[in-house]
Amino acid sequence: MIRVCVAGITGWTGSAVAEAVEAATDLEVVAGVSRSAPDRFSSVAEALDGVAADVLVDYTHAAVVKENVMAALGRRVAVVVGSSGLSAADYEEVDREARAGGVGVIAAGNFSVTAALLLRFATVAARHLGAWEVIDYASAAKPDAPSGTARELAERLGEVGAPALDVPLDEVHGAPEARGAGIAGTQVHSVRLPSFTVSTEAVFAASGERLSLRHDAGESPAPYVAGTLLAIRAVTERVGLTRGLDRLLG
Repeated sequence: MIRVCVAGITGWTGSAVAEAVEAATDLEVVAGVSRSAPDRFSSVAEALDGVAADVLVDYTHAAVVKENVMAALGRRVAVVVGSSGLSAADYEEVDREARAGGVGVIAAGNFSVTAALLLRFATVAARHLGAWEVIDYASAAKPDAPSGTARELAERLGEVGAPALDVPLDEVHGAPEARGAGIAGTQVHSVRLPSFTVSTEAVFAASGERLSLRHDAGESPAPYVAGTLLAIRAVTERVGLTRGLDRLLG
């Protein structure tokens, strides 16, 4: 039985994950963390000091996710990170801490299988097409930019190579920031407007043709549950950081 602590247990995704964990025969919710529910632990540190857990699942907020992850790793508890907001430098630090403690961390900007396929298909496209950019759509209230999905996509594309830029950014006339933010060598454009949830689009181009790969999240947390359970089961067998749900797919 894998003992699970869910941070953000009263949230949109965290509550659905906790329900699925409880329904599984090999998993058990032993603690929940919520800053708004008086019957829950108020911090990850408090929860992990109060109960024995094998895995922390974090679906909280960009402002607290790193603190939560480090609290778990400091107690040699494996972590599944579903929250966005961690930078490449943060992930390097997380990897070092996890390896030092001999535990695993699985982090994904998006735990849906279709989002994982976007990463996989995009890296294939980048091997054959020399120019691309990423567009990141989310609600007007989302405080972090780009989204975790878009950041992870850009970093994965960066492992393939850097896209061609006909006009270097330092030669752009007008407002260079209109060309987006450079993430691992890819220009990423974050759109924040009402009515969006999270959508991520990779646009590839060659002479005379274009290819668009896009993932659109729906209005239910259901797509993220199966991927999170897969990560919970896998993380206890790993040491160090694994980025991306697609790394777990066959």
